[in-house]
Amino acid sequence: MRETGISEEELFSFLSLKKREDSNYHHVLSSMCTVPHPVAVRAHQMFIEANLGDPGLFRGTASIEELLVERIGTLFHHPHAGGYATSGGTESNLQALRIYAKMKESRRPNVIVPESAHFSFEKACDILHIEMRTVPCDETFRVDTAALQERIDGNTCCVVGIAGTTEYGVVDPIPEIAGIAHDRGVPLHVDAAFGGLVIPFLQKTIPFDFAVPGVSSVAVDPHKMGMSTIPCGCLVVRDPAWFNLLNVETPYLTVKQECTLAGTRSGGAVVGAFAVLEYLGMSGMKAVVEGCMKNTARLIEGMETFGYRRAVTPDLNVATFEAGAVPPGWRVSWTRRGHMRMVMMPHVHRDVIEEYLRDVGEIDA
Repeated sequence: MRETGISEEELFSFLSLKKREDSNYHHVLSSMCTVPHPVAVRAHQMFIEANLGDPGLFRGTASIEELLVERIGTLFHHPHAGGYATSGGTESNLQALRIYAKMKESRRPNVIVPESAHFSFEKACDILHIEMRTVPCDETFRVDTAALQERIDGNTCCVVGIAGTTEYGVVDPIPEIAGIAHDRGVPLHVDAAFGGLVIPFLQKTIPFDFAVPGVSSVAVDPHKMGMSTIPCGCLVVRDPAWFNLLNVETPYLTVKQECTLAGTRSGGAVVGAFAVLEYLGMSGMKAVVEGCMKNTARLIEGMETFGYRRAVTPDLNVATFEAGAVPPGWRVSWTRRGHMRMVMMPHVHRDVIEEYLRDVGEIDA
């Protein structure tokens, strides 16, 4: 750290150089986050100093967090769900596993996860000392439910289903998984970090939430398709009392117990998430999702014209292909099976798709 500070002009000249390194974000086709909605940015700035780690100091912000949980719970067919705003899917998944491990009270708890599960489950199981039992997927990259059923035993504290896999954008058969979990007396946690703010707005009905008997909790990330500022996730559970299992004493705060994982929590991001959902409403969110799905279909159609074979027909706005080169200046990612992967987020407009396809055509010319 410098002995004395530098001028504001020097500081922002340096920051501008670094910002230019990020300036081609519209050429990033691998991100599950996007440019925040202007409403989210404005709302975040209004609450920039708000810290939900001590909610009694920011009662207005805390009340908006309650509204956000209620809006998401209602969207997921359970307006009285318990929940709180997390830093994202990793925290939400870890907290869900904490709850179910405490419920089970086993000395050797295990959790059953599809091989398609996000790597946050590996982190969570390592931290919590829970055995992670991975279940293979079928040829559509959805979990093999027969194999899943075989892995459950008396120490299983939770089964996980994925509603929108990060690699292929497909949804596991949640009703079937929920039936298996219910019959075995095991909670089902649904990781819908990406799909939670896509699936409810699709023309096709895909059951994944509390409308499905047996679903115990759902993780969703407003900072993905909810277009809020980063970071903002949300964990909602069927019974609000379950969070009492996570409470710790907080004697010097305005509240005397807290169940959250993080201490300091950004109120601005939470308000930003709420603001977008309120501003757009159901019709606005449907329009956003419809645009992303149309762009996904256009990308798949265009890529197949150039001979790129899709790896799977996705449920959500993720496109994967078996092989191929990437034009210079574009960023895509690759799945663990070696498939090219692209996510059609709101910042990836139709003109971006057409530009990408033109560049692909020049490669193959």
